[in-house]
Amino acid sequence: MSVIQKFFIASMFMCAVPVAILYGFNNNLFPGTDNLSPYSVTLVSGFLAVISVNVVIAFYIYLAMREPAEKHKPDPKFLAEAKASMKQPTTNAPQSSDSQKKEQ
Repeated sequence: MSVIQKFFIASMFMCAVPVAILYGFNNNLFPGTDNLSPYSVTLVSGFLAVISVNVVIAFYIYLAMREPAEKHKPDPKFLAEAKASMKQPTTNAPQSSDSQKKEQ
């Protein structure tokens, strides 16, 4: 499974799981939620929805970290240009007024 597919699946879960949690709390699908006040239901469902998104993000990061590093090779042209740009001498940056005063 590629990283893009993992990202797409994680994005779908980031949308679906909070909506399912909010729907479940608003329609008393979870046991014990019918005894809570509307204020408490709003707080608990919102908190769990936010936590669920964070869990999905953490799971996606875990899957991305498990991706083998050897699988992805940088573009050789890009590497050659980057190495060439590092070997070029830098131009003199404009000197600040403090350094000019010290030289005089």
